[in-house]
Amino acid sequence: SLSRAKPVERQVIMSSRMGGTPIMVMNQQVQRETGRKAQMSNIAAGKAVSEIIRTTLGPRSMLKMLLDPMGGIVMTNDGNSILREVDVSHPAAKSMIELSRAQDEEVGDGTTSVIVLAGEYLNLAAPLLERQLHPTTICNGYLKALDDAVATLDKVSRPVDMADTEELTRLVQACTGTKFISQFSDMLIQLSLDAVKTVFLDDGGRKELDIKRYAKVEKIPGGSLEDSRVLKGVMINKDLVHAKMRRRIEKPRVLLLDCTLEYKKNESQTNIEMTDDQAWEELLRQEEEAVKEVCSEIIAFSPDVVVTEKGVSDLAQHYLVKAGISVLRRVRKTDNNRIARACGATIVNRTGEIQERDIGTGCGLFECTKIGDEW
Repeated sequence: SLSRAKPVERQVIMSSRMGGTPIMVMNQQVQRETGRKAQMSNIAAGKAVSEIIRTTLGPRSMLKMLLDPMGGIVMTNDGNSILREVDVSHPAAKSMIELSRAQDEEVGDGTTSVIVLAGEYLNLAAPLLERQLHPTTICNGYLKALDDAVATLDKVSRPVDMADTEELTRLVQACTGTKFISQFSDMLIQLSLDAVKTVFLDDGGRKELDIKRYAKVEKIPGGSLEDSRVLKGVMINKDLVHAKMRRRIEKPRVLLLDCTLEYKKNESQTNIEMTDDQAWEELLRQEEEAVKEVCSEIIAFSPDVVVTEKGVSDLAQHYLVKAGISVLRRVRKTDNNRIARACGATIVNRTGEIQERDIGTGCGLFECTKIGDEW
């Protein structure tokens, strides 16, 4: 059975105390569909979703113009990009959109094809339902067809040599040929291959390729598409916290922190009662001593660059500038993980726990430059 209602409406199903027929308390505008009618409704919803993006498939595909919630206009023929902007309430339609999202996450291509195929499967199932075939029988038939399709693919497929750049180029070109970027296909294919090879890790036979965590696209206003580059490192849209800090350091010692470099306030509200001026001065002195101690623990390991995910106070900046240390603050956790991967550092949660092995020494160059209008 299938029940549909607006999000603001509630459906409450209560069973009688005596174990009799369930009592259903619903909003008067709720539709309840059961049996064949619910099945046909699901098929109609699936076909409606596939019809939305059917015209974006193939060499003569058309672009869809979308207006996002922020008022921006997007033109695309990518199935997942279109469907994630569609707001639907029907459960079957939501399942179709979820199918497109799963295809994009697992494969990265074919988001439109799976929706069109799924819509066609549902369309072909409708006559079978009218002939009184049970839905389980139809599903079993599709599962047998899936086994035959996988067996055929295993026969016609062949392994890909990761060292053969020409073969990899043809492989990626099959994905970009139908996209809006096909006119820049050669340049973007080379960029994508370089990016994948940069984050690929072969550690004693253990192969790891995680482009979601370690490959990031930074968008900078200005310039042209031909200015795009693959950076064999990490780029962060941050400036140094102090103007006198060094902006270029070769082979720096990098320290990554997940703690604040300022006086830590209590988690609960605390009231302090003072009787004279000396007590206030003593409180300030203790705060300064706490910040100085944190900076001393950092300076003891002589890092050249400190990157923290939290804030840095003015007093901490003063001590670190005197020690010749460049500091970046409020860096995202994902960016910090990428820096750790690039330079071999370990993210430390407390300055008192810093050890020599936590310092990253794999970085060849640290440089803070201005690209366009931003650092």
